[in-house]
Amino acid sequence: MSEEVTMDPRQREFEAHRTQANRAELVERIARAVRKDGTVEPLPGVRLYRSSSPAELGFGVSDPAFYVIAQGSKEFYLGEERHRYDPYHYCLGTVELPVVSYIIEASPERPYLSLGLQLDPILVGSVMVEAGYVSPRSQPPAKAVNVSPLDTSLLDAVVRLVRLIDNPTEARVLAPLVTREIVYRLLMGKQGDRLRHLAVLSGYTSPIARAIERLRQNFDQPLRIEDVARDLGMSVSGFHHHFKAVTAMSPLQFQKQMRLQEARRLMLGEQLDAASAGYRVGYDNPAHFNREYKNLFGLPPLRDVKRLRAAAGQNAA
Repeated sequence: MSEEVTMDPRQREFEAHRTQANRAELVERIARAVRKDGTVEPLPGVRLYRSSSPAELGFGVSDPAFYVIAQGSKEFYLGEERHRYDPYHYCLGTVELPVVSYIIEASPERPYLSLGLQLDPILVGSVMVEAGYVSPRSQPPAKAVNVSPLDTSLLDAVVRLVRLIDNPTEARVLAPLVTREIVYRLLMGKQGDRLRHLAVLSGYTSPIARAIERLRQNFDQPLRIEDVARDLGMSVSGFHHHFKAVTAMSPLQFQKQMRLQEARRLMLGEQLDAASAGYRVGYDNPAHFNREYKNLFGLPPLRDVKRLRAAAGQNAA
């Protein structure tokens, strides 16, 4: 029987008021901790972010982390899948994956405010053991990133974690305890199967995690699916199926996004021209590189980089 069914009207009203107060407090505390647009890390593993306007955060690699939005909303794409979340939902990611994200609700009066908590697989495994959860030897693959409703108990733990920012002495002792509580509530919640994949040592998730790491480290090398599948002890069709179930992309799509993101970084950060950047990430044919770059980012390389630099200059001003 659900909590909502067992609560009488007075309890429900109390919980509603508590949730509303927690949301307001989370907004106030993050806004105070991050007074200018950007990111700060006031506690180990806790990142707070603020933006006063809608923005394309661009393509990047998501960390294994738990994300909560205090104010505003965000949209991200994993492969061809679109996800959106806001103060009423949380996002959980368990594998480093290439994603594109946008802040879609933000203004100077009501800036976008969010919190990200990095997830340690060892901690997740420890909480699993402490909670008496025994993982089955074989689990169906769970998608590596998803969004779920943020319930009262989880929100309450997040607020208590953010309160510790103002008291470093207490934070040294209490932050690890509150973090364990958050992990426990995630494990017992709707995305528990996804989080358990961080700590599971059997089944297909561990081989897929190894495959992802291999592709990330060697994205500029030719990809032979047969070799990767054989090294993981899987059939080619089984590898494709489980890789896509976790990442929402085929291995080739994953490699392509990693290559193109790195090429974009090289052009922006190291001032490489398009042909040189394409060659560095594994493209021997400049025309092929330009075509795939435009398909992913919407503009040819030089025009895209020029747009990004102009946007960066405006934000700095």
